[in-house]
Amino acid sequence: MTRIARPSGDVRVGCFHLAAGGVIGSHPATVPQLLLVVAGAGWVRAGGAERVPIAAGQAAFWTAGEHHETTTDTGLTAIVLEAEHLDPDEYLTAVM
Repeated sequence: MTRIARPSGDVRVGCFHLAAGGVIGSHPATVPQLLLVVAGAGWVRAGGAERVPIAAGQAAFWTAGEHHETTTDTGLTAIVLEAEHLDPDEYLTAVM
């Protein structure tokens, strides 16, 4: 069974590439945010928690206001989905 994300309200979609050694420093999510890694690998962190490895085919989710960062040693490419009403429990399986 395929599950499809159906966020409501305004939705923003972006794509970014971090080169080897790249960092998107800690900042708050303005709305719920889903990071979908499509190539490469790196780490994500929420607040002051430990870094969690992430790789192609995996995703990270942050709630509105949650500070988070993304880093990579080897490079990664990701799609970012931001929407006011985004509920990852509808279509993602938690790994931690």
